[in-house]
Amino acid sequence: MDFTKTVAVVTGANRGLGRKFAEELVARGAKVYATARRPETMDIEGVTPLRLDVTDHSSIEAAAKVATDATLLINNAGKDGGGDLLTTTLDEIREQLEVHYIGSLAAIRAFAPVIEANGGGAVLNVASVLSWAHFPGVGSYSVAKAAEWAMTNAVRQTLAPKGITVTGLHVGYMDTDMAAHVDGSKSDPAEVAKVTLDAVANGDAEVLFDELTRNVKAGLSAAL
Repeated sequence: MDFTKTVAVVTGANRGLGRKFAEELVARGAKVYATARRPETMDIEGVTPLRLDVTDHSSIEAAAKVATDATLLINNAGKDGGGDLLTTTLDEIREQLEVHYIGSLAAIRAFAPVIEANGGGAVLNVASVLSWAHFPGVGSYSVAKAAEWAMTNAVRQTLAPKGITVTGLHVGYMDTDMAAHVDGSKSDPAEVAKVTLDAVANGDAEVLFDELTRNVKAGLSAAL
């Protein structure tokens, strides 16, 4: 992938990892639609702000009608929060699924025809080490991320004949607002963005960014 010829749509680009993706793409010469629920708050130089709320599917469809030159979709928008599956309200659990799984899928459904019409390109889904590491306190988040992982693997096969690669990013805690409450080691989101975009350019199926994530993925076959 030649980023100087890439037109990217980045969801949740106003902060955290999404912001770093947008900045890195601009630095590599790409055209970037930086989306957020409130695009007027976008202050990244060189991007085109665009309204998109992954929980509002009409806004996704509207964004796809604006970004008709898109060749790369980065599903980055997310929602923090844990949630024990037996005590968290069902509405809160549904919201996690809506943001991380259904919202990402809705964006792919809207933008895949656009990317195909433009000669093909790529999709990146930002998942998590919690797609595989499941703990009671973050149960609802893990379920949503596990669903996103499964969806990523399924749509990869569907979109391959259309000339669209699909990459899944899995990473532990990053030094962003979402993980501000966490003590301990955190990855630099700017470095995560750089490494992941290199992988997208290579057409890699998956990025396991840190040692924790690699170890957790490798241990999936271990007995419980």
